[in-house]
Amino acid sequence: MSRAFVSVDALVVGAGPAGLAAATALKEEGAGSVMVVDREDEAGGTPRLCEHSGFGLRDLRRVMSGPAYARRWVQRAVARGVDIRTGSMVTAWIGPGRAAVTGPDGLSEIDARAVVLATGARERPRAARLVPGTRPSGIFTTGQLQQWVHRQHLPLGGRALIVGAEHVSYSALLTLREAGVRPVALITDLPRTQTFRLFDLVTRAGLRVPVWTGTSVTGIRGSARVDRVLLRGPDGAERAVAVDTVVFTGDFIPDNELARFASVAIDQGTRGPACQADGTTTAPGVFATGNLVHPAETADVAAQRASTVGRAVAKWLQPGGDRPIQTSTVRIRVAHPLLWVVPNVAQPHQDGTGSLLVRSQEFLDHPRLEVTQDGRLLGSFRLRRMIPNRSHSVPSAWMPLVRPEDDVFISVA
Repeated sequence: MSRAFVSVDALVVGAGPAGLAAATALKEEGAGSVMVVDREDEAGGTPRLCEHSGFGLRDLRRVMSGPAYARRWVQRAVARGVDIRTGSMVTAWIGPGRAAVTGPDGLSEIDARAVVLATGARERPRAARLVPGTRPSGIFTTGQLQQWVHRQHLPLGGRALIVGAEHVSYSALLTLREAGVRPVALITDLPRTQTFRLFDLVTRAGLRVPVWTGTSVTGIRGSARVDRVLLRGPDGAERAVAVDTVVFTGDFIPDNELARFASVAIDQGTRGPACQADGTTTAPGVFATGNLVHPAETADVAAQRASTVGRAVAKWLQPGGDRPIQTSTVRIRVAHPLLWVVPNVAQPHQDGTGSLLVRSQEFLDHPRLEVTQDGRLLGSFRLRRMIPNRSHSVPSAWMPLVRPEDDVFISVA
């Protein structure tokens, strides 16, 4: 079978908000040919399946529905001259900067001076969470639910349980209501919800959907379809709740297969590519951005940070900009109860501009975070609060103090 050969300045893998924002920024900063490939048949990523509002506030300075937001980013990219190819999947790396792509027209090889990975993250399904019981139908992740309702237009049962109480859980709630289903409850094994207080208030008081905290799923029962779930409450007692639909939300993991195939180092905390603030990874000419590196931020946060990466890649592509990856990088790590930090790689004495994103595994009130390297205190700052499943911005003014020696650690004092 013959193959088509295409050379581009930048290849972006993933046509969600982050990939499109990176590609748009590349063109705006003077990059030559920029191609975006995505395995889905339509560009725009997950927002195109979210019929509810709440998108675009940070990056586009307006509140939009998910589909309108996705269309706006596609339009912006196309207007800048980005070549978007959907239904196309990168199946292998043939060499540095050369990808094998399978698309509607068959096989092709894309040779790129720079590759930007923006493959996003996905929710862990029931099997990955090791929830015991039978294997009936009626069990979804949020993404599967959105496909079921908005793309396949298939019916749902009338008694749904949402597992999770973070931002994406409320997106699942709105999708169920669009399908004519009022959930039995949202549950979380944590002592509090992890979303905005307004969302929680609207759910409990406005939509009259209870939220059961300190509650976990211990089993699922049903033959052809789910008929009940077994729950353990905060007092340790178990009970059965009759439902015919279960939606597992959150618990994101990066889609990091392509990064691994490209021999990119993986960060232990995020489980995405280890990278610097400009998206630089450990593989020469390979950059990473979006929810691939911080699973998982809202679409506008991912797009904002991806635009920064796109501008950095455009600068890297300028004449004289190509350079080998510096070997004197330092890893940034976190200590319990912190979960991960992005960026998680720094260069010694680099400018302390921008900010880092840090997540905690626990609720922390007025925590003081310390940044240390080999016993030296680089920085100390206090946050108002930290909430699991939500990122918190941390200043990076301490970065010029980083030396080319041991790892940097961020910990709760």
